[in-house]
Amino acid sequence: MSATQKNRASRRVLAAAAGLATVGALVAAMPAGAQGHGHGKGHGHHTPARTVDVQLLSFNDLHGNLEPPSGSAGTVNEKQADGTVKAVPAGGVEYLASSLRAARKGHPYSITAAGGDMVGASPLLSGLFHDEPTIEALNKIDLDVTTVGNHEFDEGATELARLQNGGCHPVEGCYEQGKKFEGADFPYLAANVTDEKTGKPILKPYTVWKKNGVKIGFIGVTLEGTPNIVTANGVKGLKFHDEIETVNKYAKELDRQGVKSIVTLIHEGGAPASSSYNYDCDSPAAGDGISGPITEIAKGISPKVDALVTGHTHQAYVCTIPDPAGNPRLVTSASSFGKLYTDTTLTYDRRTKDIVRTAVKGSGSAKSSQHHRPAPANPVSANHVVTRDQAKATDMTALIARWNTLAAPIASRPQGFISADINGRGATSPEKPLGNLIADAQLEGLAPADKGGAVVAFMNPGGIRADLVYKASGSEGDGVVTYGESFTVQPFTNMMNVVDLTGAQLVSALQQQVSGSNEASPKILQVSKGLTYTLDMTKAGADRVVTGTIKLNGEAIDPAKSYRVAMNEFLAGGGDGFAALGAGTNKLVGASDLDLFNAYLAAHSTAAAPLDPPATDRITIVQ
Repeated sequence: MSATQKNRASRRVLAAAAGLATVGALVAAMPAGAQGHGHGKGHGHHTPARTVDVQLLSFNDLHGNLEPPSGSAGTVNEKQADGTVKAVPAGGVEYLASSLRAARKGHPYSITAAGGDMVGASPLLSGLFHDEPTIEALNKIDLDVTTVGNHEFDEGATELARLQNGGCHPVEGCYEQGKKFEGADFPYLAANVTDEKTGKPILKPYTVWKKNGVKIGFIGVTLEGTPNIVTANGVKGLKFHDEIETVNKYAKELDRQGVKSIVTLIHEGGAPASSSYNYDCDSPAAGDGISGPITEIAKGISPKVDALVTGHTHQAYVCTIPDPAGNPRLVTSASSFGKLYTDTTLTYDRRTKDIVRTAVKGSGSAKSSQHHRPAPANPVSANHVVTRDQAKATDMTALIARWNTLAAPIASRPQGFISADINGRGATSPEKPLGNLIADAQLEGLAPADKGGAVVAFMNPGGIRADLVYKASGSEGDGVVTYGESFTVQPFTNMMNVVDLTGAQLVSALQQQVSGSNEASPKILQVSKGLTYTLDMTKAGADRVVTGTIKLNGEAIDPAKSYRVAMNEFLAGGGDGFAALGAGTNKLVGASDLDLFNAYLAAHSTAAAPLDPPATDRITIVQ
């Protein structure tokens, strides 16, 4: 057996110990702590030094992006010496594998961990096969451990169990003749997700990595608000608990077991003050360069935890945020889609069994636990670009080619034609050209009386996963939109709903974009043609929506009148904090969002007359 085979065999044992069963029979038989393993060769026979450097490589929010993501989704911002910002092409699992393998060289103690959303909302190459290709790729990359993210629940806990434990899809079966899906070699962790009936975690809450007496515990949690951003069916029968309370509970448990070095993998994040991945997050002081949910969570997590690997917001940062004892602690995130990875050095003290945190350093600066002043040392943590000018990992190239062959008959079908890029995920304004296009497609498909009689349509911005890019990829021509590309834009295949809402409820829904749970980070609905209004962002909360400006086809919204409104099933369930949309009545279930989108492209574009990007003139924004 080769070293790689031994490593994967060890990983299989760990994953089996940490694997989840279905919702009905989850983790009753699981041991309290799984055994760890390590990359690197040679054990040596000399007396170990007092401290040993452990390399922690991490990334997050891959979302099944095996091929290099296109458009703005495939670049990272890099601050230059002269202060300008350069967009650098990045990502693709062929390059991610090469980057991680190169980074591990010379590091006998190396761990690779992830911050959740490895799958879900994936491009067609992975999504068409229920993300089996991505799990296979992560096995080959030698991922050691990951937490769940909200998207791991897109297809429910039973499907998540299959991704962990293996087995062919219960409906579609095996995708390759004679091959059975083996599942993940690495453990998924979900400390704060329990079965409503048993109260037990549906996955192992933690695992312990071990090598030559070095022990590092990993606790995995997802954001408590997962039910607000996943369809009801995806989280049915599950309960999501407070992140801080959960981590602190299991940090105590690990400490009692003698595991003093602890890393938390948490699928929640923040917003750095700069979009550049190499921005100095700690200038001028620790915690100043980042905002958002992770800041308060980090301040509440026990000092027993030595570092936090985060995700969810798709941002890039390496920051220090003081723990409850006032000591600086690293909090990292590596953007999304495999465009970056974080390289962190954890100095392990064999005598105390803990990570040395007297001078935690990050993003080009070091912070003393006493004075919070820069120290003359190199950072122990930094984000690195997964560049596309390096050699591709040949095993990943082969993996992509194999799955592309299976997907080709569907993926290459032309759906329509565009005259230029139509930005969605990469749009900088709250009103997105691609969002308008999607909402228009939903309205047109559901406006006929026998299809629902919709007069307006809403699209959630988070459901737009990519841009439509004009430039050709593969064998297609410029401007051709293939099924694979449209699927990448709308990979959830949500069923559309048409419901009755009063005018007052419509106004409330618009106000909920910028108030309540969405006040700090507004979620601006994409609206179909005919609906116009003004957002005054100089005001606070619901007052940002100037109600007197809300009009449908030129007429003011009547609070007492009933309107037929089209939206996907996620919004119709009150997702993303839109309780008003969840109050709809007289529901009619229509075609899927993807089917309506493709039908619209086919009806409104030809090679000779491609579709132009829609204007963004429906929402007037006052800054």
